Amino acid sequence: MPAAALKPLPTQSTSKRAVLLDLPYDPVEKRPLPPGRPREWYVTHNRRLKAMRLAIALLDSGVYVPHQARNETIRSAAELIGVHPPSDTTCHMVRALMRYSR
Repeated sequence: MPAAALKPLPTQSTSKRAVLLDLPYDPVEKRPLPPGRPREWYVTHNRRLKAMRLAIALLDSGVYVPHQARNETIRSAAELIGVHPPSDTTCHMVRALMRYSR
């Protein structure tokens, strides 16, 4: 038997038994943000977190490319996951995250 036939395919599991996933996923415990930064840093930090959450929600819902993610689509995803409607700047950031993840 050739050696290549013994290697598992990249999509095959190498585990001998099934691995149980602990669902549902529990988010990491929140910690306070570091004090003493300028206000703009906190605004940008929270905007990035919100954009990441929205990008993940869009990817989970089947929106894979930035041109499919119009502002209305992003705002409906925000409503679906329970966050405030994002600004145009945050919507732009969501599309940028989707663009650079490819």
